[in-house]
Amino acid sequence: MAADASLPDRFARWFAERGWHLRAHQAALLEKAARRRDVLLIAPTGAGKTLAGFLPSLVELSGLKPAQRGDLHTLYISPLKALAVDIERNLGKPVAEMGLAIRIETRTGDTPASKRMRQRRTPPDILLTTPEQIALLLASADAGTLFAKLKTIVLDELHALVTSKRGDLLALGLARLRKIAPEARIVGLSATVAEPDDLRRYIGGSDTPADLVIAPPGAAPRIRMLETEERIPWSGHSAHHALPDIYATIKAH
Repeated sequence: MAADASLPDRFARWFAERGWHLRAHQAALLEKAARRRDVLLIAPTGAGKTLAGFLPSLVELSGLKPAQRGDLHTLYISPLKALAVDIERNLGKPVAEMGLAIRIETRTGDTPASKRMRQRRTPPDILLTTPEQIALLLASADAGTLFAKLKTIVLDELHALVTSKRGDLLALGLARLRKIAPEARIVGLSATVAEPDDLRRYIGGSDTPADLVIAPPGAAPRIRMLETEERIPWSGHSAHHALPDIYATIKAH
């Protein structure tokens, strides 16, 4: 498959070697990143939503010189610490396969205190964490230094966050991050939602809601019912003869 012209060579080769191509919503998020726009991506499971959210950060980080590195670039916030750990593993694979010198780390309640302290002194390029950890980091004396050069904030499973008290906590954290790092842009990732405008305003505010990108629906499921003359294991003789009594009881009521 031909390489995607909108990607740097290293990334285009990685896609082509796997027989993949850049999807329209992934290309759209690259374009939004180039214009430093806040954006909400709504995409079904399996549509490459996570890669779309991180691809602009990976491309930008891959083009930086060593002297331009050393600060926290991208902050990923998930409602579940287990999801942050999964993302570290899944994101680490393409980073390793492309030979990108990008540090990715998680920070959850299970992270050792020594590692949490080191992350504040020498932060990774990409930090994967939760709303509660953001609140703790913002309460620290060195929050201004840690987040000063933050470029991107990725909010995953946004639909699961905004309707809860954790969503309120995160909104306060985002307001603080906006003050510390005014150049940072926010990328929201969500499954299908009834009111996307609510999420757009949550990201960008009522006056400047985030741009909206909607991925095409996934492949329609194909469902077949297999018929058999054999006895179904869970429908034994006793259950079969009990059915008339069940029906009689329902009818009587």
